[in-house]
Amino acid sequence: MPHITFVKKILANGEMCKKCHEVSERLASEGLIEHVNHIAIADERDADSEGMRLAAKHEVERAPFFLVEENGEITVFDIYFKFKKYMANQGVATQSADL
Repeated sequence: MPHITFVKKILANGEMCKKCHEVSERLASEGLIEHVNHIAIADERDADSEGMRLAAKHEVERAPFFLVEENGEITVFDIYFKFKKYMANQGVATQSADL
């Protein structure tokens, strides 16, 4: 399995971004969170936070996003449904959101 990093953002006011919260909930309800190896926070109040550095390094301008490292190659997914489709193609079944 690839190494997966989930990057979510904390806004300048200290709150989690709405989309990041929604995607976190989807990951949990669909059973994909167990495949995430690391969660990094992009804190708008700290340009040197891990998530902000990863966003700059991989030229990602919106959060949340996923970094999937496999065989030395990193693929960036900044749309949850593309990440979910990638996981399905890896043979990872998602649970129904109503479980």
